[in-house]
Amino acid sequence: MSEEVLYATPDELALARAELRQRWYDDGYYGHGTMSDFMRQGAERHPDVELIFHSEQRPDRATLGEMWERANLVAGNLQALGLQRGDVVAIQTPSWLEGVLMFEAAMLCGAIVVPVIHIYGPAEVGFILRQSKAKVLVVPDRWGKIDFIERLAALEDVPDLEQTIVIGDRIPPGALAWDDLAVDRGNAFVPPALEEDDVCLLVYTSGTTADPKGVQHTHNTLGHECRTRLFDTLETTGMGMFPFGHIAGALTIGRMFIHGIKMILVDRWEPHAAAALVEEHGVESSAGTPYHLQTLIDAAEADGRDITSLRRMGTGAAAVPPTLIERYDALGIRVVRQYGSSEHPVVTSSSESDSLVHRSQTDGHPSNGNEIRIVDDDGNDVPAGDDGEVALRGPEQFIGYRDPALDATSYLPGAWFLSGDVGNLDPDGYLTITDRKKDVIIRGGENIASKEVEDVLSRHPDVVEVAVVAMPDERMGEVVCAFAILRPGSALDLSALVDHFRAAGVAKQKTPERLVVVDELPRTPSGKVKKFELRQQLRQEAKAARAGR
Repeated sequence: MSEEVLYATPDELALARAELRQRWYDDGYYGHGTMSDFMRQGAERHPDVELIFHSEQRPDRATLGEMWERANLVAGNLQALGLQRGDVVAIQTPSWLEGVLMFEAAMLCGAIVVPVIHIYGPAEVGFILRQSKAKVLVVPDRWGKIDFIERLAALEDVPDLEQTIVIGDRIPPGALAWDDLAVDRGNAFVPPALEEDDVCLLVYTSGTTADPKGVQHTHNTLGHECRTRLFDTLETTGMGMFPFGHIAGALTIGRMFIHGIKMILVDRWEPHAAAALVEEHGVESSAGTPYHLQTLIDAAEADGRDITSLRRMGTGAAAVPPTLIERYDALGIRVVRQYGSSEHPVVTSSSESDSLVHRSQTDGHPSNGNEIRIVDDDGNDVPAGDDGEVALRGPEQFIGYRDPALDATSYLPGAWFLSGDVGNLDPDGYLTITDRKKDVIIRGGENIASKEVEDVLSRHPDVVEVAVVAMPDERMGEVVCAFAILRPGSALDLSALVDHFRAAGVAKQKTPERLVVVDELPRTPSGKVKKFELRQQLRQEAKAARAGR
């Protein structure tokens, strides 16, 4: 946006949101109950539907009815610990039964759930706990090679945290064992009075700033999204590919209760195991990033697995190669592209009945009350078919950031949220995302803020200046590439960067996977680094590499 663009003032934004909220109540999108109501109703309608938690470390299974009964027990024990409506509960677990139970129980208590990506280190987790003012944190003692007890010890300045709950055998002093929370202690759960417009979910997503941004969803926004079907027909068996800490993982929990879907949840993505699970359980649907879909079909072909029970799949969160969708089509599996974000989970989706061209080369059309505008740098609508920034609003959109200062440049008048993505609408209303204005790298569906990586790199003693951008990658979609100017006489390689990022306590996936040492960076006349040129250079290299094979 240019300096002349007129963003919505706080008063304008509040008024527009109130008007839209009333419209969505009038139109029937809102007011159907809270998330705990939806989960209770789902458990009552589908008590025998099974959830399977696939994990080498902590395999488990339970029915929706059993999960609901156990969640009420946990909720009563949480209330006895002092948890009240509006308190914040952070859950940093893999996709395990305990994490889902805690999600249910916290929602029952009227708490705000903060799902945290389980690979986040002390730096990210510490910030999230501080800004969210989390009162409770749930973690495993370990997961794979990650020692969460060590990470707990490395947390700094988390004054609001009153209770840490640990899943496993190693319980540090002052923490509560999950096994002591999940037993009947005679604490009957007392349902609190909740409102549909209460904030119930707080998801942290990397944006263009160094620190993650807290995205606030209410029972209305989250419930509307979870009630919406992803596909033309309702599936009976699905697979959850996304981790619990991702917005898509949290939505999976809501959807499986509301729609009564048998769900196989995996705690880590291993495509050969996933292909075997699809074949064994006759999985009918799933949704994942292009990386998930690419590696799944590769593994199925390599192992001779039959995955054709997968009648439909959704994909997005990164650039989607049309050839990938064509490859699934050849097996009779309909893949639909979808566009969304933590702020607005599913804005558009193509339909199973759409043509292959629409499903493989566009991101679908808006539905369920969602609206789209394509605007220029001044916030004005561009001619039909032209590229511009995608501005959004709709009943599943978040209600603003945890830090309200971030809202100041995020909305146009009328509460149109500026997505930071560039795209166009064709005459039939299909959206195609063509680029990104945000300085964000999407690696395997996870957002990584370039500035956060740059801030860590800038603290390396050999680095004078650095610019971090997305580099195309056939498996992950994008990976982190750093262009660096070094101090005279210095040398730096990727192994040294791995050590540097590990010491900084940030998640492993944020470590650059390519380092390009340069004497200078391309700049505008004002001195700003022209990152689009660096991205274009990497795209051309990737294109040349593909052509040379």
